[in-house]
Amino acid sequence: MIVLIRGGGQVGSGVALRMHRAGFRVAISELEKPLAVRRAVSFAEALYTGETIVEGITAKKISDPSDSLRILQVFAKGIIPVMIDPKGDAVQFLHPTVVVDARMQNERVELDPRRVTLLIGLGARFEAAVNCHAVVETERGYNLGRVYWQGTTETSANQVESMTLVNEASEIYAPADGVIEALANIGDRLEVEQPVASINGHPVVAPIRGVLTGLIHEGLEIQKGMKIGEINPGDDPRLCSLISARCLAIAGGVLEAILSKVELRPHLWK
Repeated sequence: MIVLIRGGGQVGSGVALRMHRAGFRVAISELEKPLAVRRAVSFAEALYTGETIVEGITAKKISDPSDSLRILQVFAKGIIPVMIDPKGDAVQFLHPTVVVDARMQNERVELDPRRVTLLIGLGARFEAAVNCHAVVETERGYNLGRVYWQGTTETSANQVESMTLVNEASEIYAPADGVIEALANIGDRLEVEQPVASINGHPVVAPIRGVLTGLIHEGLEIQKGMKIGEINPGDDPRLCSLISARCLAIAGGVLEAILSKVELRPHLWK
């Protein structure tokens, strides 16, 4: 059984890691130039480097999602194929039993859940029984990782407000449109106001003291307001290479959704 994950950023990679360890054959569809911020824990990085390793699991770049033979060879080696597949064409080539949309879109996603046996959407942009079969909560709080088979997530206004405050303290956003130039590396310990990057001459500085756990790939065209970096207020650079508890909780929700489909159980590891 194949699980296809659309989006190889930190959330999609957390799902991929947990599904792979649970014995599923996992493939990832991505943009040609992924916009992942936490690149040290994103399988999407394989599209820049050819191959990447996250927590001991290897992923390899596949340029053509229709190259089924190549993908099967990668599966046979216990490696996750990461495909250049912005439109999700791999659905028709790989015939996955499960598709997980982990692209974390800012706008509502319009998909046809009838195309696959189980389509799982991550986050509030999805509505179960409308544009997916099941939705998994992605916001921190009591509902994180919870699975919904009807309607959408139930994140409260207080949870959203709390998350916004946390994000402002630890996330870095682009001050202008343009091409990003990195002035720091993932894993660096930064002081407040220390330069992190530059976008067309506009400086980007650290908002807090801590370790730079994420920075979007240098040379990408950035839009004002886009998330481009992440700083952890701790002092441990090892955090850069670990999938977060939030992403693992979301992945647990995906695993629950798959195992909840009684009709899939006889085929899980065939």
